[in-house]
Amino acid sequence: MTRSLHVVVLAAQRRGVANPLAERFGVSHKCLIPLKGQPLIAHVLGTLRSHPRVASIAISVEPEAFAAIDDVVRLLPPGLPIECVPAADNLADSVIAAAGDHGGPLVITTADHALLDGRSLDALAVALQSHAAAIAMCPREAVLAAHPQGQRRFYEFRDGGYSNCNLYGLAGRGALEAAEIFRGGGQFAKNAARIVSAFGIVNLLLLRFRIVSLSGGIALISRRMGLSIAPVVLEDGSQAIDVDNDRTYAIVEELLDAPGREALHAEKQSRAVAAGTNRRRRIKQELKVSTESYV
Repeated sequence: MTRSLHVVVLAAQRRGVANPLAERFGVSHKCLIPLKGQPLIAHVLGTLRSHPRVASIAISVEPEAFAAIDDVVRLLPPGLPIECVPAADNLADSVIAAAGDHGGPLVITTADHALLDGRSLDALAVALQSHAAAIAMCPREAVLAAHPQGQRRFYEFRDGGYSNCNLYGLAGRGALEAAEIFRGGGQFAKNAARIVSAFGIVNLLLLRFRIVSLSGGIALISRRMGLSIAPVVLEDGSQAIDVDNDRTYAIVEELLDAPGREALHAEKQSRAVAAGTNRRRRIKQELKVSTESYV
């Protein structure tokens, strides 16, 4: 297995907005709050450093947090170098800056993804072998199986509800234009003007009224952006649960603390894989048809 992935970890905060969790724990950034005996971002960095596909790691964050994050990195077991890169005013420029000169596949995730699993990185890397970009999603039933309160909002498609996993992939620098849809800030899903600009009004209506499946919706977005984008459906519902607030902090802490977590994960994974076989077969077939124009 070749180390080829450059991973960008988004850790910056909105300017002028104090994060409630950071205030609760008396730290400057949410990524520094303690979780199970170590800073939140340490859980993410530990998973990335130990993964055999990861070649380099860059953290996009404000310069004033560099020293605190350096302290976190020094406490981790030795491994790949981790670089802090100044965050820009928007996600697009932050991703582009953190990508640096890396010409290979790029993975983007967030510093609050404490439950990030190496198998999710594997699935994204495989998708990037045949697509310009990839986005990880979890079906509703998988998320609720991981924890009944794990997620309250889902994107509704014709074939069911899905949750974003805050895990994205780009095959190389040529696909960095996909990051342009985030220019202007991080609240993409809540900004109607930005959605219409990126997806087109017809596509937006198709998605809004659940006329298309997940793969069909991604195919529409692919055509709009001129990029072959793959939906990577993860059957481990914990991958859609980040530390966003007090509620999800408690949930993630519970999941990390669960006795026999690996065995429980394997059991749920086995059931989810069986339940997701038809879904993946259907998505694969739809992608084959919808991406013929990119081949």
